[in-house]
Amino acid sequence: MGRRKIKIAFLKDKSIRQVTFSKRRQGIFKKANELAILCGAGVAVVTFSPGGRAFSFGNPGVNAVIDSYLYQSHGDDGFSLQEQKQLAHLEKQLKVEKEKGKKVDKLLNENKVTELMLSIDELNWDDLQKLKISLEELSHYVNSCLEDREASTSLLLLAEKPVNAADLQVAKIA
Repeated sequence: MGRRKIKIAFLKDKSIRQVTFSKRRQGIFKKANELAILCGAGVAVVTFSPGGRAFSFGNPGVNAVIDSYLYQSHGDDGFSLQEQKQLAHLEKQLKVEKEKGKKVDKLLNENKVTELMLSIDELNWDDLQKLKISLEELSHYVNSCLEDREASTSLLLLAEKPVNAADLQVAKIA
């Protein structure tokens, strides 16, 4: 029978359309593989059959190629999608830290610590034990807040000047 030139038009017969899709899908995947091997290119092909099934081919892998594309693509503001995600995450953390700071400021503005210090001489042994536990918890909370703020500050500094993998030096263990 051999090859014949066919007119490129929509195939109305459903079974012929399915057979043509299967054969051409294999051909496209074969050409994509050849392109990847010959040129060392990252290739991803995703097709949907007339029946709605998805078929994919990727070299080195569909997800790897798509991630590579997404992380190199830039939005309207000049940031890559990865940078946009990182910025959104940092903004969320900054909002949380601001809320924590507002809570601490509120407690300090209510002068509850000052009032407690004035009446400490009037406390009995059990109340002093409770106060000690409360102060230890407060100390732990304040230290935790400080650590979180230091971490947030570090992340914000990294967001301003991201670290590239090429900048990192890895020590080899002999």
